[in-house]
Amino acid sequence: MKKIRTGWKLPPLCLPVALLGANVSGKPNFFTIAWFNMLQENPPLLAASMGKTYYTRQGIKENKTFSLNIPPTHMAKIVDYCGLHSGSEVDKSHLFDVFYGKLKTAPMVNECLLNIECKLVDSKELDTMDLIIGQIVQIYCEKKCLSDNKPDYKRIDPLLFFMPEGPYLKTGNVIAKAFDVG
Repeated sequence: MKKIRTGWKLPPLCLPVALLGANVSGKPNFFTIAWFNMLQENPPLLAASMGKTYYTRQGIKENKTFSLNIPPTHMAKIVDYCGLHSGSEVDKSHLFDVFYGKLKTAPMVNECLLNIECKLVDSKELDTMDLIIGQIVQIYCEKKCLSDNKPDYKRIDPLLFFMPEGPYLKTGNVIAKAFDVG
């Protein structure tokens, strides 16, 4: 096979989508993010990369908490809306049924079937982005999304984003059992 140099700046990856939530000036705000990932298991840390100008960033710095809310595919329109409109210009506090967990300041979206509540443990400033690192305090999941008390990806139906410009996708069929097929 012959490979060509693409000149692309960003790799074409399929990533899960989340609504990152934080209270800003006492009101819940959410923006759409696909640049997040686990860092380690113990303590459970995850990181999210966000622009320095994002409105939600203020709330994360203010409260030292945030949430990642995993939306199902049927929420694509409202999720896209949250990514297109800044909380500095549009009040997004009324868009969802919001609940709070143990930390009391990380707003979570009830309509999302999986919610991750985090406390901020570190923040790294990059040239144009901030890398926020959070410790997972609690994970909330709709009971209907479990099979044998484990998360069932078909029932969670997570919204996916194909980088760098879309489209939104949904999960497909199981190809093989991980940590077993090899």
